[in-house]
Amino acid sequence: MKLRAVDITLAGMFASLMAIGANITSFIVIGGVPITLTTFFCILAGLLLGSRLGAISMIVYALVGLAGAPVFSHFSGGWSAIVSPTFGFILSYIIVAYVAGKIVERKATKARFVIAALVGLCINYGFGTNWMYFAYQFLASTEAISYKIAWLWMAAPLPKDIILAVFAATLAPRLYKSINRNTPVIAKSEAS
Repeated sequence: MKLRAVDITLAGMFASLMAIGANITSFIVIGGVPITLTTFFCILAGLLLGSRLGAISMIVYALVGLAGAPVFSHFSGGWSAIVSPTFGFILSYIIVAYVAGKIVERKATKARFVIAALVGLCINYGFGTNWMYFAYQFLASTEAISYKIAWLWMAAPLPKDIILAVFAATLAPRLYKSINRNTPVIAKSEAS
């Protein structure tokens, strides 16, 4: 895949937005899970940049954080994040951006944007919550946390993330044309 200067810029911009989204509201923590805007930005990256470039931007975000830059929630970073209960969410961002982008690349309709955003949200929660449970059970030796409790913790940010996923899906078609000038745009009948 040959990257143009604009592609590198967009990937860097979304990696930066992830760092901002990870820390803008991360002081609110429920069950060890900070309430952030990262799911919104990773879904938006996939919807706007497509599968490959969206995933690349999330890989850049993860690598910058693992290299030690304070881009993860609570301004954290470094290799210790791998054993963190929330690292599964960071890994899921790569998959979310790729899958959301792939769904929209096939046919960019308003319905596809919504489907892609909601599928991305399901992947984020599924992968991230299972990692969190695994981390608490096996890495932190906290057997008091059951699988049900791990999912109950995720009930608090779920309404916010559903609203933001739908918002990303309604915002993306408006920005899609300007970012993807060489790809087919939403059909007029779908846009109205």
